[in-house]
Amino acid sequence: MIKHIVCFKLNEGESPEKAKEVLLSMKGNVPLIREIEVGVDVLHSERSYDVILSVVLDDMNALEEYQKDPYHCEVVKKHMHKVRKSSIAVDYEI
Repeated sequence: MIKHIVCFKLNEGESPEKAKEVLLSMKGNVPLIREIEVGVDVLHSERSYDVILSVVLDDMNALEEYQKDPYHCEVVKKHMHKVRKSSIAVDYEI
């Protein structure tokens, strides 16, 4: 199994709750996802990111396919690229 985690810093004025809603919309729309969790930062420190996405996928092939999934690309990535200031990611085996 692979865990894919992405942290997003949003542009000023963008809604973390809307980002969370868009990210969670992958549940049921991206069949490769085994588990999904999205959180909104509560600390709001200078080094905090605003939103975190955690997804579990079967293997590296599933991760590659997830990156090309039409819903992920056309809905989720399109929205997140528009509202994010920056993002970081980590992928690891579990």
